[in-house]
Amino acid sequence: MPTKDIAEWDGRDDVVLVEREGDVATVLLNRPDKLNALNREMWKRIGEVFRSLDGDDELRCVVLKGGGDKALAPGADISEFADTRNDSAQASEYGGLMHEAMAAIRDCRVPVVARIGGLCVGGGLELALMCDLRIAGAGARFGIPVSRLGLVMAYPEVEALVDLVGPSVALEILLEARVFDAKEAKDKGLVNRVVPDEKLDADVAQTVKRISSGAPLVNRWHKKFIRRVVAGARTPAPLTREEAAEGFACFDTEDFQEGVRAFLAKETPRFKGR
Repeated sequence: MPTKDIAEWDGRDDVVLVEREGDVATVLLNRPDKLNALNREMWKRIGEVFRSLDGDDELRCVVLKGGGDKALAPGADISEFADTRNDSAQASEYGGLMHEAMAAIRDCRVPVVARIGGLCVGGGLELALMCDLRIAGAGARFGIPVSRLGLVMAYPEVEALVDLVGPSVALEILLEARVFDAKEAKDKGLVNRVVPDEKLDADVAQTVKRISSGAPLVNRWHKKFIRRVVAGARTPAPLTREEAAEGFACFDTEDFQEGVRAFLAKETPRFKGR
């Protein structure tokens, strides 16, 4: 999956950029001079981008990354707090925008991979939590030190954190408010894999290649099924007849026929998402 240097992304200065190469999209947080600190415009744009990608039936994988070499994102742009998050009413409205953006990543039907280099703190880590896979460079740093600002992590973000690492580790991260290294993040279950910084892009590219070579409808179903299982564990409810039947819908797809044919012929399958 070739990537472009930030300066080559069509010369645009949008706070969030999207590049499409074949069936893969790369979403770039584009404020490298601010380490990609998240402001209101970025949250709005992230939601718009991922809602658009969700509707792209030809897409097979999305990569979320930060512009520059120093961060995915270090958290919120605190300089705008006085104008946009100065009391509970403002913060509630702003939080709604954040939660819409995070839900757009989480609900995207296409597998989303977070490429984490440098700082992944606060809101940056919250974005990463919404991705399906998280691959970090060894030099990456993680944490949610919001208590140092007198802030809380709201319910949607807490839910995502607890789902990933469990309540005790979530409390450790929030109460101690430490910034810790990639190895500890891996030990805590925050990331899937840690690789040397110089191999990060190559590892992400290989991961994307493996995902994209699979049957795209199956990948989307697996995302949906896992979310349903997690939701069911939180609020127990039996599967509906329609949900149970969806577990066998793959047998009616052209991709199933192609997968079986290719396996028997000892060939690489050519899935079409149909």
